[in-house]
Amino acid sequence: MQFPGKHVYAVIMAGGTGGLMLWPYSRKKTPKQFIDVFSSGTMIESAIARMRDFMLLENIYVVTNAQGEMMMWQSLPWFPRENILVEPVARDTAPCIALATAYIRKRDPDAVMIVIPADLLVLDEQAFAEILKAGVAVAQDRESIATIGITPDRPEPEYGYIQIGKPRTDKNILQDSSISLFTVRVFAEKPDIKTAQEFIDSGDFYWNSGIFIWHIDAIRREFERSMPDLYKDLQSIYDSIGSDREKAVIEDVYSWIHPVSIAYGIMENAESVCMLAGNFGWTDLGNWDDVLKIERKDGKETGGTDSTLVQVDTANNFIKKPGNKAVAIVGLEDIIVIDTKDALLICCKGRSQDVRKVVDVLRREGLEDYL
Repeated sequence: MQFPGKHVYAVIMAGGTGGLMLWPYSRKKTPKQFIDVFSSGTMIESAIARMRDFMLLENIYVVTNAQGEMMMWQSLPWFPRENILVEPVARDTAPCIALATAYIRKRDPDAVMIVIPADLLVLDEQAFAEILKAGVAVAQDRESIATIGITPDRPEPEYGYIQIGKPRTDKNILQDSSISLFTVRVFAEKPDIKTAQEFIDSGDFYWNSGIFIWHIDAIRREFERSMPDLYKDLQSIYDSIGSDREKAVIEDVYSWIHPVSIAYGIMENAESVCMLAGNFGWTDLGNWDDVLKIERKDGKETGGTDSTLVQVDTANNFIKKPGNKAVAIVGLEDIIVIDTKDALLICCKGRSQDVRKVVDVLRREGLEDYL
């Protein structure tokens, strides 16, 4: 089910060492995007496969760090090495996207880019494909920048938010009448819980999915207008691509640029931003409670039929453990147990966001080997 034409590209953001909220599975040496949470492949594998369903493999780029590059080579040897773009250091999403923009613009000045996070979970692949196609159609006017918002089902302080304005009725663009398109009023960074509840109550805020779609001309223009210093750096990288200076220029640029998100650096000030309302089973997988929701839908919440998992007088527990290890739980309810070779997490359901406090303690106590 490929998009028409050869000018559509995907940029999968897979850098950084984040995801420690999924500790002890996710570690510095195995970041979230490179772990297999559901025994169905790593998140980066799933992200590439998802885009490969309707796009040429040669049009998929992954932006990561040096560690991620090595892990890509080892686990995905069939992925084009020239499509792995390496950031010397993490500088948040705006520099990451600027780097990918330079390479894709060099290759195809008529490109439309789809930017997605590597740790995105999609439950309805068909609906996801349809909304991406609608976003590509919007972006092809070379003026509009499109993003995808997710209808919130709870006040979530860990997500960014998008406030919508008026509906856009681009009937000549949107082929699917079930997809809604809005102008964007505000991008809001992660709020506190009270503000998040106010967002939900207002009825005009969506979760920010971190997915963006634009024509290469539109994003180049916005970098030039809103982030002129980064635009100059982008141009330096663009000019060096394919030369002996390429790697040195990128390292030099990354040595001085400041971290900034694409939402703050570009989207908040962009001239023509619109949002497609997405309902495709989006999950950020930010913590173990998010994983639990997916496992519950698949009937795997209590460990399935694993005979080495013994539960006596228990209820509503979520257990993940090595298959060759016997684990027994007695008289406990509503807990999460994540067991690995060298670390064990036990917490109440609904409290897995506090794993960040565990990570902070381990770091403070000098137990970095467990992170």
